[in-house]
Amino acid sequence: MKLAINYSPAVRKLVQAGRIQVDYFKTPDWDWMINEATHIRPVAVHFTLDAGNNQLSQVDWEHIRQLLNLTGTPFINLHLDPRQSYYPKLSVDTVIPSDVDRLYQIMWSDVMVVVQVFGAERVIVENSPYRGETGKTMRACVEPEMINRIVEETGVGLLLDLSHAIISARHLGMDPSNYIENLPVQRIKEMHFAGIHRRNGLWTDHLSIMNADWHWLDWAIECIRLGQWSSPWLLAFEYGGIGKPFKRRSNPNVMVKQVPQLYERVKLIVS
Repeated sequence: MKLAINYSPAVRKLVQAGRIQVDYFKTPDWDWMINEATHIRPVAVHFTLDAGNNQLSQVDWEHIRQLLNLTGTPFINLHLDPRQSYYPKLSVDTVIPSDVDRLYQIMWSDVMVVVQVFGAERVIVENSPYRGETGKTMRACVEPEMINRIVEETGVGLLLDLSHAIISARHLGMDPSNYIENLPVQRIKEMHFAGIHRRNGLWTDHLSIMNADWHWLDWAIECIRLGQWSSPWLLAFEYGGIGKPFKRRSNPNVMVKQVPQLYERVKLIVS
């Protein structure tokens, strides 16, 4: 398993100075960032594509293919993330069977659009964070039964975002370990992780790793090591980024302390 971190000016300087070790930079599908980052480390592209909103008809698939080939990124990801704004007549937490089936059909259709272009073996779907009525993500898409059904019936893999899963479980009133174990963990191809902080009464991720967060990563690593879960090719530390919103999330001191701790853990998993 390889280690990636979100690309940022702060992490670029640390890597160039030899102060931290990472295998990849994780970037969005932005040409300028990919071109900048690839001069320093290999790039794993994280595509800004969602399944569930019926919005994939205008995607330039040839450009995506070029980015995959340029960087050697093995998978094209989709976020299972139908947004309430696309379904104004539905409650964000609806569990009405007809509503749930409608959301499933649109997610399935969106995933199959990508499968038909790239093949199921190259497509992975990511679990989104559900935050109840304060959020925008529809509850149905984070239910383990729904995620399993999508993965099983399309043949794609799972991008397990541990932090998203923990947030969703808390808002669903579930124990996070039970929630995660009910996901298709034998189809994991990639994994994301970051710290979760309580801010203004809300659980927020993409932050520095708290002491309590390490428990979840260590548990996941052990499940992979024991063969209870499939082994992902990459663990991405989703900390840091570009622009004003990420200024407080790109602290070099956090990276210098926590990236080596992450690197020790990923090396327990033989690729």
